[in-house]
Amino acid sequence: MSRTLLEELHERGLIAQISDEAGLARHLADGSRTLYCGFDPTSDSLHIGNLVPLITLRRFQAFGHRPILLLGGATGLIGDPSGRSDERSLNSGQVVAQWVERIRDQVQSFVEFEGNNAAIIANNLDWASKLDVIGFLRDIGKHFSVNTMIQRESVKSRLDREGEGISYTEFSYMLLQALDYLELADRYDCSLQIGGSDQWGNILSGMDLVRRKLNKESYALTLPLITKADGSKFGKTAGGAVWIDRAKTSPYSFYQFWLNTADADVINYLKVFTFVSLEEIAEVALGMAESPHLREAQKRLAEEMTRLVHGEDALSSVLRITRCLFEGDLEGLSEEDLEQLHLDGMDCTALVGGGSGLLACLVQAELASSRGAARKLVESGGVSVNGKVQRDVERILEWSDALFGRYYLVRRGKKKWHLLVRDRA
Repeated sequence: MSRTLLEELHERGLIAQISDEAGLARHLADGSRTLYCGFDPTSDSLHIGNLVPLITLRRFQAFGHRPILLLGGATGLIGDPSGRSDERSLNSGQVVAQWVERIRDQVQSFVEFEGNNAAIIANNLDWASKLDVIGFLRDIGKHFSVNTMIQRESVKSRLDREGEGISYTEFSYMLLQALDYLELADRYDCSLQIGGSDQWGNILSGMDLVRRKLNKESYALTLPLITKADGSKFGKTAGGAVWIDRAKTSPYSFYQFWLNTADADVINYLKVFTFVSLEEIAEVALGMAESPHLREAQKRLAEEMTRLVHGEDALSSVLRITRCLFEGDLEGLSEEDLEQLHLDGMDCTALVGGGSGLLACLVQAELASSRGAARKLVESGGVSVNGKVQRDVERILEWSDALFGRYYLVRRGKKKWHLLVRDRA
């Protein structure tokens, strides 16, 4: 079945608002177009919420259009008030510049940089840093009505909140984002901006500015903010946000996040986040309805997302860790696999100094409430160390026996795992 790009986006639930759907449909059908999405450096890593626009840019590119990934070297110094109930803390120019480079490295793997519609990475600091105040107020500010600006949701919600308000710094963010659209339209003939639905007002302001200043066609499209079926926030775990940076969220934990998706969400996430065809997703949904206990839909989602974000080698590592832990056969684990578990894959306890008694370690790791309880666990065969059942209550865990001289994987019962790690200090 052949679909247009907008039909594909609709069926995947990826459209929240469009400024002129019929006009945009004709515009996209008439040839290769250039679109952009902005990514502000609010941290040293993107998180999985940022995957929605990144993957959507890739979908546009697959249909023959050219994506621009705009990094907010300038807007990151100001702070976007959208979705905020209070003022952002301002970061230094040096910090923002470092974060921009980290994000630049992360976004490059999501689009293609060769071919007729090769992607572009731009930084809005390149033009914003050259602005003079008088010129900016005359050339850009003149086109904005304060009456209209204060009705935008990002501003209005702050003005309506008692005791909060909004600084002129964040109030001006809308103008800077509109300037981005104008610059990209002028430099690259960009005619579409996409972003989260909370950006609708800002994107419309940029679209209007392009039409006023350049008399060019311009469009706005927003993507829905992804939520869980139960109404809770998407992309959060007990440990916090799920990051794209593997040094902040390991591939193993990344995989586990998707694997633990609720039945009510998994088909929607396959549509939104993966490139699995809609026809195949329909087949997955049928299989899930027949045998939900197999969790095949969750496995497919976890594999697709880990491969997309971290690559084939990382997926192989994740599947190896999962298999080894499930089977209790730890010989196949590499040092890198154990480092992933140490980062965030399971509960860990750091041990200092030489060998430690097994019973003391069980208590320290909170696998037993006391030495007496630990003794009973060991004597009953309820504890294994590095894949082998332990019955010696006098066992000393020497680092010479540890995996790679640093790790002991302890299992209590069949499912409770804990990692004992030699503290490098």
